[in-house]
Amino acid sequence: MMQELKGLPYHKIKQLLIDKELSAMELTNAYIEAAEVANKKYNAYREITAEYAINQAKASQERIDKGQALKIEAMPIGVKDNYCTKDVLTTACSKMLENFIPGYESTVTSKLFASGGVMIGKANMDEFAMGSSNTNSYFGDVINPYKASDSDRDLVAGGSSGGSAAAVAADMCLGSLGSDTGGSVRLPAAFTGTVGVKPTYGRCSRYGIIAFASSLDQAGVFAHNITDAGLILESISGFDENDSTCKDMAPPDILSNIGKSIKGMKVGIPKEYQKDNVNQAIVDYLEKAKQWFVDAGAEIVDISLPNTNHALATYYIIATAEAASNLARYDGVRYGTRIEEQGDSFQDMIERTRGECFGVEVKRRIISGTYVLSASHFGDYYQKAQKVRRLIANDFTNAFEKVDVILTPTTSNPAFAIGEKSNPIDMYNNDLFTVPASLAGLPCMSVPVGFSHNKLPVGIQLIAKSYDEGNLFKFANIIEKSANFKS
Repeated sequence: MMQELKGLPYHKIKQLLIDKELSAMELTNAYIEAAEVANKKYNAYREITAEYAINQAKASQERIDKGQALKIEAMPIGVKDNYCTKDVLTTACSKMLENFIPGYESTVTSKLFASGGVMIGKANMDEFAMGSSNTNSYFGDVINPYKASDSDRDLVAGGSSGGSAAAVAADMCLGSLGSDTGGSVRLPAAFTGTVGVKPTYGRCSRYGIIAFASSLDQAGVFAHNITDAGLILESISGFDENDSTCKDMAPPDILSNIGKSIKGMKVGIPKEYQKDNVNQAIVDYLEKAKQWFVDAGAEIVDISLPNTNHALATYYIIATAEAASNLARYDGVRYGTRIEEQGDSFQDMIERTRGECFGVEVKRRIISGTYVLSASHFGDYYQKAQKVRRLIANDFTNAFEKVDVILTPTTSNPAFAIGEKSNPIDMYNNDLFTVPASLAGLPCMSVPVGFSHNKLPVGIQLIAKSYDEGNLFKFANIIEKSANFKS
Protein backbone atom coordinates (compact mmCIF):
# COMPACT_ATOMS: atom_id res chain seq x y z
CA MET A 1 0.00 0.00 0.00
CA MET A 2 2.70 2.49 1.01
CA GLN A 3 4.58 1.99 -2.26
CA GLU A 4 1.44 2.92 -4.22
CA LEU A 5 0.90 6.07 -2.13
CA LYS A 6 4.53 7.21 -2.07
CA GLY A 7 5.10 10.40 -4.06
CA LEU A 8 1.39 11.15 -4.54
CA PRO A 9 0.36 14.71 -3.63
CA TYR A 10 -2.52 14.96 -1.19
CA HIS A 11 -5.08 16.18 -3.76
CA LYS A 12 -4.67 12.90 -5.69
CA ILE A 13 -4.99 10.85 -2.51
CA LYS A 14 -8.11 12.82 -1.54
CA GLN A 15 -9.65 11.97 -4.92
CA LEU A 16 -8.93 8.28 -4.31
CA LEU A 17 -10.74 8.62 -0.97
CA ILE A 18 -13.75 10.34 -2.54
CA ASP A 19 -13.87 7.79 -5.39
CA LYS A 20 -13.82 4.97 -2.78
CA GLU A 21 -10.64 3.49 -4.28
CA LEU A 22 -8.98 4.03 -0.89
CA SER A 23 -10.45 4.22 2.60
CA ALA A 24 -9.40 6.61 5.34
CA MET A 25 -8.54 3.58 7.48
CA GLU A 26 -6.29 2.07 4.78
CA LEU A 27 -4.51 5.39 4.35
CA THR A 28 -4.02 5.87 8.08
CA ASN A 29 -2.86 2.30 8.69
CA ALA A 30 -0.36 2.56 5.82
CA TYR A 31 1.26 5.60 7.43
CA ILE A 32 1.15 4.15 10.95
CA GLU A 33 2.89 0.99 9.71
CA ALA A 34 5.48 3.01 7.75
CA ALA A 35 6.09 5.21 10.79
CA GLU A 36 6.56 2.24 13.12
CA VAL A 37 9.26 0.82 10.84
CA ALA A 38 11.05 4.09 9.95
CA ASN A 39 10.94 5.53 13.45
CA LYS A 40 13.33 2.86 14.72
CA LYS A 41 15.88 4.31 12.29
CA TYR A 42 15.21 8.05 12.41
CA ASN A 43 13.61 8.72 15.83
CA ALA A 44 11.40 11.34 14.18
CA TYR A 45 8.41 10.70 16.46
CA ARG A 46 8.59 10.80 20.22
CA GLU A 47 5.37 8.77 20.18
CA ILE A 48 3.27 7.23 17.41
CA THR A 49 -0.37 7.90 18.33
CA ALA A 50 -1.87 4.92 16.50
CA GLU A 51 -5.11 4.57 18.47
CA TYR A 52 -5.78 8.32 18.30
CA ALA A 53 -5.18 8.32 14.52
CA ILE A 54 -7.45 5.32 13.94
CA ASN A 55 -10.33 7.02 15.80
CA GLN A 56 -9.83 10.15 13.68
CA ALA A 57 -9.75 8.01 10.50
CA LYS A 58 -13.09 6.42 11.41
CA ALA A 59 -14.65 9.88 11.78
CA SER A 60 -13.06 10.90 8.46
CA GLN A 61 -14.56 7.91 6.66
CA GLU A 62 -18.03 8.74 8.01
CA ARG A 63 -17.76 12.26 6.58
CA ILE A 64 -16.47 10.96 3.24
CA ASP A 65 -19.37 8.47 3.04
CA LYS A 66 -21.81 11.34 3.59
CA GLY A 67 -20.14 13.43 0.88
CA GLN A 68 -18.92 15.93 3.49
CA ALA A 69 -15.13 15.60 3.07
CA LEU A 70 -13.24 18.45 4.71
CA LYS A 71 -10.26 20.44 3.36
CA ILE A 72 -7.54 17.99 4.50
CA GLU A 73 -9.78 15.00 5.16
CA ALA A 74 -7.82 11.98 6.48
CA MET A 75 -4.47 13.64 5.70
CA PRO A 76 -1.79 11.89 7.84
CA ILE A 77 0.06 14.58 9.82
CA GLY A 78 2.86 14.68 12.40
CA VAL A 79 2.51 17.19 15.24
CA LYS A 80 5.55 18.72 16.93
CA ASP A 81 5.62 17.82 20.60
CA ASN A 82 5.29 21.43 21.81
CA TYR A 83 1.66 21.60 20.65
CA CYS A 84 -0.68 20.77 23.53
CA THR A 85 -2.90 17.87 22.46
CA LYS A 86 -5.77 17.11 24.81
CA ASP A 87 -5.32 13.83 26.71
CA VAL A 88 -2.14 13.02 24.73
CA LEU A 89 1.29 13.29 26.37
CA THR A 90 2.99 16.59 25.42
CA THR A 91 6.58 17.00 26.63
CA ALA A 92 8.36 19.63 24.47
CA CYS A 93 10.95 16.78 24.57
CA SER A 94 12.09 17.78 28.05
CA LYS A 95 12.39 15.73 31.22
CA MET A 96 10.68 18.70 32.89
CA LEU A 97 7.40 17.78 31.13
CA GLU A 98 7.85 14.01 30.76
CA ASN A 99 4.49 13.35 32.50
CA PHE A 100 2.44 16.32 31.21
CA ILE A 101 -0.92 15.37 29.68
CA PRO A 102 -2.80 18.58 28.73
CA GLY A 103 -6.47 18.96 29.56
CA TYR A 104 -6.94 21.27 26.57
CA GLU A 105 -6.10 21.47 22.87
CA SER A 106 -3.91 24.06 21.15
CA THR A 107 -5.82 26.28 18.73
CA VAL A 108 -3.69 25.20 15.77
CA THR A 109 -4.25 21.47 16.35
CA SER A 110 -7.97 22.15 17.01
CA LYS A 111 -8.20 23.80 13.59
CA LEU A 112 -6.12 21.03 12.01
CA PHE A 113 -8.42 18.31 13.33
CA ALA A 114 -11.53 20.36 12.50
CA SER A 115 -10.31 20.39 8.87
CA GLY A 116 -9.95 16.60 8.81
CA GLY A 117 -6.27 16.13 9.70
CA VAL A 118 -5.23 12.82 11.27
CA MET A 119 -2.41 12.87 13.86
CA ILE A 120 0.01 10.00 13.25
CA GLY A 121 2.34 10.97 16.09
CA LYS A 122 3.98 13.60 18.27
CA ALA A 123 7.24 14.62 16.59
CA ASN A 124 10.62 14.70 18.33
CA MET A 125 12.20 18.15 18.73
CA ASP A 126 14.97 20.08 20.44
CA GLU A 127 14.04 20.55 24.10
CA PHE A 128 11.65 23.52 24.46
CA ALA A 129 12.41 24.26 20.75
CA MET A 130 15.94 25.42 21.60
CA GLY A 131 18.42 24.28 18.96
CA SER A 132 19.13 24.00 15.25
CA SER A 133 20.22 20.36 15.04
CA ASN A 134 17.60 18.33 16.95
CA THR A 135 20.34 16.87 19.14
CA ASN A 136 19.00 18.55 22.32
CA SER A 137 16.00 16.27 22.86
CA TYR A 138 15.54 14.33 26.10
CA PHE A 139 14.33 11.48 23.87
CA GLY A 140 17.45 11.26 21.70
CA ASP A 141 18.72 12.70 18.41
CA VAL A 142 16.61 12.86 15.27
CA ILE A 143 18.45 11.27 12.34
CA ASN A 144 18.19 12.84 8.88
CA PRO A 145 16.74 10.33 6.36
CA TYR A 146 19.44 11.47 3.88
CA LYS A 147 23.06 10.31 3.90
CA ALA A 148 25.98 11.95 2.10
CA SER A 149 27.35 9.95 -0.84
CA ASP A 150 30.91 10.28 0.49
CA SER A 151 30.27 9.34 4.15
CA ASP A 152 28.22 6.90 6.20
CA ARG A 153 27.85 9.23 9.20
CA ASP A 154 24.38 10.05 10.52
CA LEU A 155 23.38 13.63 9.75
CA VAL A 156 21.33 16.16 11.71
CA ALA A 157 17.79 16.82 10.52
CA GLY A 158 17.99 20.47 11.57
CA GLY A 159 16.14 21.97 14.48
CA SER A 160 14.22 22.55 16.45
CA SER A 161 11.50 20.96 14.30
CA GLY A 162 13.80 18.20 13.01
CA GLY A 163 11.39 15.41 13.90
CA SER A 164 8.55 17.06 11.97
CA ALA A 165 10.79 17.50 8.91
CA ALA A 166 12.29 14.00 9.06
CA ALA A 167 8.82 12.47 9.42
CA VAL A 168 7.77 14.06 6.11
CA ALA A 169 11.07 13.26 4.36
CA ALA A 170 10.90 9.60 5.44
CA ASP A 171 7.23 9.25 4.34
CA MET A 172 5.98 8.81 7.89
CA CYS A 173 3.26 11.43 7.22
CA LEU A 174 2.11 13.64 4.32
CA GLY A 175 2.61 16.89 6.21
CA SER A 176 3.54 18.04 9.68
CA LEU A 177 3.35 20.91 12.13
CA GLY A 178 6.51 22.58 13.37
CA SER A 179 7.14 25.88 15.11
CA ASP A 180 9.57 28.55 13.96
CA THR A 181 11.23 31.01 16.35
CA GLY A 182 14.41 31.89 14.47
CA GLY A 183 14.39 29.37 11.62
CA SER A 184 13.21 26.16 13.26
CA VAL A 185 10.96 25.21 10.32
CA ARG A 186 13.03 26.55 7.41
CA LEU A 187 16.37 25.08 8.52
CA PRO A 188 15.10 21.48 8.91
CA ALA A 189 13.21 21.84 5.62
CA ALA A 190 16.43 22.77 3.82
CA PHE A 191 18.33 19.87 5.44
CA THR A 192 15.67 17.25 4.61
CA GLY A 193 14.50 18.24 1.11
CA THR A 194 11.04 19.30 2.26
CA VAL A 195 8.96 22.49 1.93
CA GLY A 196 8.93 24.48 5.18
CA VAL A 197 6.72 27.53 5.72
CA LYS A 198 6.77 30.09 8.53
CA PRO A 199 3.71 32.34 8.16
CA THR A 200 3.51 35.96 9.32
CA TYR A 201 3.74 36.42 13.09
CA GLY A 202 0.08 36.70 14.13
CA ARG A 203 -1.29 34.64 11.25
CA CYS A 204 -1.73 31.52 13.45
CA SER A 205 -2.62 31.38 17.13
CA ARG A 206 0.11 30.56 19.63
CA TYR A 207 -2.44 29.40 22.21
CA GLY A 208 -1.45 25.95 23.44
CA ILE A 209 2.04 26.01 21.90
CA ILE A 210 4.55 25.62 24.74
CA ALA A 211 6.38 28.96 24.74
CA PHE A 212 10.05 29.56 24.03
CA ALA A 213 10.21 33.24 22.95
CA SER A 214 6.73 34.74 22.78
CA SER A 215 7.44 37.65 20.41
CA LEU A 216 9.07 35.29 17.87
CA ASP A 217 7.34 31.87 18.11
CA GLN A 218 5.03 31.05 15.24
CA ALA A 219 3.36 27.86 14.01
CA GLY A 220 4.78 26.44 10.79
CA VAL A 221 4.18 23.59 8.35
CA PHE A 222 6.13 20.98 6.40
CA ALA A 223 5.08 19.04 3.30
CA HIS A 224 6.53 17.40 0.20
CA ASN A 225 5.18 20.18 -2.05
CA ILE A 226 3.94 23.74 -1.76
CA THR A 227 0.29 22.86 -2.52
CA ASP A 228 0.05 20.44 0.39
CA ALA A 229 1.84 22.97 2.62
CA GLY A 230 -0.64 25.64 1.51
CA LEU A 231 -3.61 23.41 2.32
CA ILE A 232 -2.34 22.80 5.86
CA LEU A 233 -1.52 26.49 6.38
CA GLU A 234 -4.98 27.57 5.22
CA SER A 235 -6.47 25.03 7.64
CA ILE A 236 -4.59 26.24 10.75
CA SER A 237 -4.72 30.01 10.16
CA GLY A 238 -7.26 32.43 11.56
CA PHE A 239 -8.16 34.61 14.51
CA ASP A 240 -8.20 33.30 18.08
CA GLU A 241 -9.39 35.41 21.00
CA ASN A 242 -7.14 33.35 23.31
CA ASP A 243 -4.03 34.90 21.72
CA SER A 244 -3.74 38.70 21.85
CA THR A 245 -0.99 38.64 19.16
CA CYS A 246 -3.21 36.79 16.66
CA LYS A 247 -4.51 39.16 13.97
CA ASP A 248 -8.25 39.33 13.38
CA MET A 249 -8.32 38.56 9.67
CA ALA A 250 -9.53 35.79 7.39
CA PRO A 251 -7.19 32.86 6.66
CA PRO A 252 -5.06 33.43 3.53
CA ASP A 253 -6.29 32.26 0.14
CA ILE A 254 -3.10 30.48 -0.84
CA LEU A 255 -4.16 27.85 -3.36
CA SER A 256 -5.70 30.36 -5.78
CA ASN A 257 -2.32 32.15 -5.98
CA ILE A 258 -0.35 29.03 -6.91
CA GLY A 259 0.09 29.11 -10.68
CA LYS A 260 -0.60 32.83 -11.12
CA SER A 261 1.79 34.86 -13.27
CA ILE A 262 4.66 36.84 -11.72
CA LYS A 263 5.17 38.91 -14.88
CA GLY A 264 6.29 42.45 -14.06
CA MET A 265 6.91 41.64 -10.39
CA LYS A 266 10.26 42.20 -8.67
CA VAL A 267 12.58 39.89 -6.75
CA GLY A 268 15.04 41.47 -4.29
CA ILE A 269 18.58 40.10 -3.81
CA PRO A 270 20.09 41.50 -0.59
CA LYS A 271 23.84 42.07 -0.84
CA GLU A 272 24.29 41.37 2.89
CA TYR A 273 23.27 37.72 2.39
CA GLN A 274 26.07 37.08 -0.13
CA LYS A 275 28.58 35.55 2.29
CA ASP A 276 31.90 33.89 1.41
CA ASN A 277 31.19 30.77 3.47
CA VAL A 278 28.03 29.72 1.57
CA ASN A 279 28.29 26.26 0.00
CA GLN A 280 28.88 26.47 -3.76
CA ALA A 281 25.84 24.33 -4.59
CA ILE A 282 23.59 26.81 -2.76
CA VAL A 283 25.20 29.75 -4.61
CA ASP A 284 24.65 27.94 -7.93
CA TYR A 285 20.99 27.21 -7.20
CA LEU A 286 20.37 30.83 -6.19
CA GLU A 287 21.69 31.88 -9.62
CA LYS A 288 19.41 29.33 -11.27
CA ALA A 289 16.43 30.61 -9.27
CA LYS A 290 17.13 34.16 -10.45
CA GLN A 291 17.06 32.94 -14.04
CA TRP A 292 13.82 31.00 -13.47
CA PHE A 293 12.18 34.19 -12.22
CA VAL A 294 13.51 36.20 -15.17
CA ASP A 295 12.19 33.53 -17.56
CA ALA A 296 8.79 33.83 -15.85
CA GLY A 297 8.74 37.59 -16.48
CA ALA A 298 9.99 38.96 -13.16
CA GLU A 299 12.74 41.51 -12.65
CA ILE A 300 15.76 40.96 -10.40
CA VAL A 301 16.60 43.96 -8.18
CA ASP A 302 19.68 44.37 -5.98
CA ILE A 303 18.69 45.60 -2.53
CA SER A 304 20.36 46.35 0.80
CA LEU A 305 19.27 45.31 4.29
CA PRO A 306 22.00 47.23 6.14
CA ASN A 307 21.30 46.01 9.68
CA THR A 308 21.43 42.30 8.76
CA ASN A 309 24.85 41.81 10.36
CA HIS A 310 23.38 42.69 13.77
CA ALA A 311 20.46 40.26 13.45
CA LEU A 312 22.00 37.15 15.00
CA ALA A 313 23.22 38.92 18.16
CA THR A 314 19.91 40.78 18.44
CA TYR A 315 17.93 37.56 18.08
CA TYR A 316 19.88 35.66 20.72
CA ILE A 317 19.54 38.51 23.23
CA ILE A 318 15.77 38.81 22.76
CA ALA A 319 15.11 35.06 22.44
CA THR A 320 17.12 34.10 25.53
CA ALA A 321 15.55 36.93 27.57
CA GLU A 322 12.06 35.73 26.68
CA ALA A 323 13.07 32.10 27.29
CA ALA A 324 14.32 32.94 30.78
CA SER A 325 11.02 34.68 31.50
CA ASN A 326 8.83 31.91 30.04
CA LEU A 327 10.69 29.04 31.67
CA ALA A 328 10.69 30.62 35.14
CA ARG A 329 7.34 28.89 35.74
CA TYR A 330 8.95 25.43 35.65
CA ASP A 331 9.96 25.04 39.27
CA GLY A 332 8.35 21.77 40.38
CA VAL A 333 5.60 23.72 42.13
CA ARG A 334 3.61 25.59 39.49
CA TYR A 335 4.60 23.43 36.52
CA GLY A 336 6.78 20.49 35.68
CA THR A 337 8.28 17.41 37.27
CA ARG A 338 9.41 17.80 40.89
CA ILE A 339 12.73 16.32 42.05
CA GLU A 340 13.38 16.47 45.78
CA GLU A 341 15.15 14.54 48.49
CA GLN A 342 14.37 14.25 52.19
CA GLY A 343 15.52 17.31 54.08
CA ASP A 344 15.50 19.60 51.01
CA SER A 345 14.49 23.19 51.63
CA PHE A 346 12.14 24.90 49.19
CA GLN A 347 15.15 26.48 47.45
CA ASP A 348 17.01 23.14 47.35
CA MET A 349 13.99 21.48 45.70
CA ILE A 350 13.77 24.13 42.97
CA GLU A 351 17.52 23.96 42.27
CA ARG A 352 17.46 20.16 42.17
CA THR A 353 14.38 20.12 39.91
CA ARG A 354 15.77 22.60 37.40
CA GLY A 355 19.27 21.13 37.57
CA GLU A 356 18.08 17.61 36.72
CA CYS A 357 15.14 18.37 34.42
CA PHE A 358 16.56 21.03 32.07
CA GLY A 359 19.11 20.04 29.42
CA VAL A 360 22.41 21.82 28.77
CA GLU A 361 21.19 24.10 25.95
CA VAL A 362 18.07 25.15 27.87
CA LYS A 363 20.18 26.01 30.92
CA ARG A 364 22.59 27.97 28.73
CA ARG A 365 19.77 30.09 27.29
CA ILE A 366 18.08 30.65 30.64
CA ILE A 367 21.38 31.85 32.15
CA SER A 368 22.08 34.10 29.13
CA GLY A 369 18.56 35.52 29.25
CA THR A 370 18.71 36.15 32.98
CA TYR A 371 21.99 38.00 32.48
CA VAL A 372 20.68 40.34 29.76
CA LEU A 373 17.55 41.07 31.82
CA SER A 374 19.46 41.85 35.02
CA ALA A 375 19.18 45.42 36.31
CA SER A 376 22.83 46.18 35.59
CA HIS A 377 22.72 44.96 31.97
CA PHE A 378 19.11 45.54 30.87
CA GLY A 379 19.86 48.85 29.12
CA ASP A 380 23.09 47.66 27.51
CA TYR A 381 21.62 44.50 26.04
CA TYR A 382 17.86 43.96 26.01
CA GLN A 383 16.77 47.55 25.38
CA LYS A 384 19.42 48.03 22.70
CA ALA A 385 18.43 44.76 21.04
CA GLN A 386 14.81 45.91 20.83
CA LYS A 387 15.92 49.13 19.12
CA VAL A 388 18.06 47.20 16.61
CA ARG A 389 15.11 44.86 16.01
CA ARG A 390 13.09 47.88 14.91
CA LEU A 391 15.89 48.93 12.53
CA ILE A 392 15.98 45.42 11.01
CA ALA A 393 12.18 45.49 10.53
CA ASN A 394 12.47 48.95 8.92
CA ASP A 395 15.09 47.59 6.49
CA PHE A 396 12.55 45.06 5.24
CA THR A 397 9.75 47.66 5.08
CA ASN A 398 11.95 49.88 2.90
CA ALA A 399 12.98 46.95 0.70
CA PHE A 400 9.38 45.91 0.09
CA GLU A 401 8.64 49.36 -1.34
CA LYS A 402 10.88 48.30 -4.25
CA VAL A 403 10.31 44.52 -4.51
CA ASP A 404 7.57 41.91 -4.07
CA VAL A 405 9.66 39.10 -2.56
CA ILE A 406 13.23 38.60 -1.38
CA LEU A 407 15.38 35.61 -2.40
CA THR A 408 18.15 34.36 -0.07
CA PRO A 409 19.89 31.17 1.01
CA THR A 410 18.10 29.24 3.77
CA THR A 411 21.39 27.96 5.19
CA SER A 412 25.07 28.36 4.40
CA ASN A 413 25.56 24.59 4.06
CA PRO A 414 23.64 21.31 3.65
CA ALA A 415 23.07 19.01 6.64
CA PHE A 416 26.15 18.25 8.74
CA ALA A 417 27.09 15.16 10.74
CA ILE A 418 25.80 14.66 14.28
CA GLY A 419 28.54 15.81 16.65
CA GLU A 420 30.39 17.75 13.95
CA LYS A 421 29.51 21.13 15.49
CA SER A 422 30.01 21.15 19.25
CA ASN A 423 30.67 24.86 19.77
CA PRO A 424 27.38 26.67 20.59
CA ILE A 425 28.44 29.70 18.49
CA ASP A 426 28.92 27.48 15.42
CA MET A 427 25.46 26.05 16.05
CA TYR A 428 23.90 29.53 16.43
CA ASN A 429 25.46 30.56 13.10
CA ASN A 430 23.17 28.04 11.38
CA ASP A 431 20.42 30.64 11.87
CA LEU A 432 22.33 33.41 10.08
CA PHE A 433 19.93 33.67 7.11
CA THR A 434 16.69 32.86 8.92
CA VAL A 435 16.63 35.12 12.01
CA PRO A 436 16.30 38.54 10.27
CA ALA A 437 12.86 37.72 8.84
CA SER A 438 11.82 36.22 12.22
CA LEU A 439 12.76 39.45 14.02
CA ALA A 440 10.60 41.34 11.52
CA GLY A 441 7.73 38.83 11.85
CA LEU A 442 7.63 38.19 8.07
CA PRO A 443 6.30 35.14 6.20
CA CYS A 444 9.00 32.99 4.61
CA MET A 445 9.53 29.60 3.05
CA SER A 446 12.35 27.20 2.30
CA VAL A 447 11.85 25.38 -1.01
CA PRO A 448 13.97 22.34 -1.99
CA VAL A 449 15.78 22.92 -5.29
CA GLY A 450 18.32 20.12 -5.73
CA PHE A 451 21.36 18.41 -4.27
CA SER A 452 24.92 19.27 -3.28
CA HIS A 453 27.96 17.54 -4.83
CA ASN A 454 27.63 14.77 -2.22
CA LYS A 455 23.90 14.24 -2.78
CA LEU A 456 22.47 16.20 0.15
CA PRO A 457 19.32 18.34 -0.24
CA VAL A 458 19.63 22.08 -0.86
CA GLY A 459 16.89 24.59 -0.06
CA ILE A 460 16.56 28.29 -0.81
CA GLN A 461 14.48 30.88 1.05
CA LEU A 462 11.78 33.30 -0.06
CA ILE A 463 10.64 36.16 2.18
CA ALA A 464 7.46 38.21 1.60
CA LYS A 465 5.93 41.24 3.28
CA SER A 466 3.59 40.82 6.27
CA TYR A 467 0.40 38.85 5.57
CA ASP A 468 1.42 38.36 1.94
CA GLU A 469 1.57 34.56 1.96
CA GLY A 470 -0.24 34.58 -1.40
CA ASN A 471 2.76 36.14 -3.18
CA LEU A 472 5.12 33.88 -1.25
CA PHE A 473 3.43 30.80 -2.70
CA LYS A 474 3.12 32.39 -6.14
CA PHE A 475 6.91 32.75 -6.39
CA ALA A 476 7.57 29.41 -4.68
CA ASN A 477 5.53 27.74 -7.40
CA ILE A 478 7.98 29.00 -10.05
CA ILE A 479 10.89 27.51 -8.10
CA GLU A 480 9.09 24.21 -7.50
CA LYS A 481 8.10 23.76 -11.15
CA SER A 482 11.52 24.79 -12.49
CA ALA A 483 13.61 22.80 -10.00
CA ASN A 484 11.38 19.69 -10.29
CA PHE A 485 12.95 18.40 -7.06
CA LYS A 486 12.55 14.67 -6.51
CA SER A 487 13.41 13.33 -3.06
